[in-house]
Amino acid sequence: MSDSNPVEAWEARLEEAGRLTPDIVEQITNLHDDRGVQAIEAVGEGRVKAYQDFTIVVGYDDEYIVEDRGCTCKDSEYNLDDDDPTALCWHALAVVIARRVGHVDYHDMWYSEVRELL
Repeated sequence: MSDSNPVEAWEARLEEAGRLTPDIVEQITNLHDDRGVQAIEAVGEGRVKAYQDFTIVVGYDDEYIVEDRGCTCKDSEYNLDDDDPTALCWHALAVVIARRVGHVDYHDMWYSEVRELL
């Protein structure tokens, strides 16, 4: 567990627990505020979807591609500091959480093909 990076700290606790405990939820929401709350809600609602080419989080107005903790949302593009490891949009947080608690909705298809149909 890393003391220098609080995100790695809660990730390690979540990995070990395999589920969201009240203490871990508090740690996430204290560090990430509303973004943490939205991420936890998205995981609970099954809005993290993995395809062969991308992981997607279904947002309120669109679907967002999350890769290596980067996201295609405007919050990530305009509001977050790339040099701050704790600065993650709620979509990226949702992916981290969902992977650690086993709540990713896997689809054996290419998202790029699905997106063409939308």
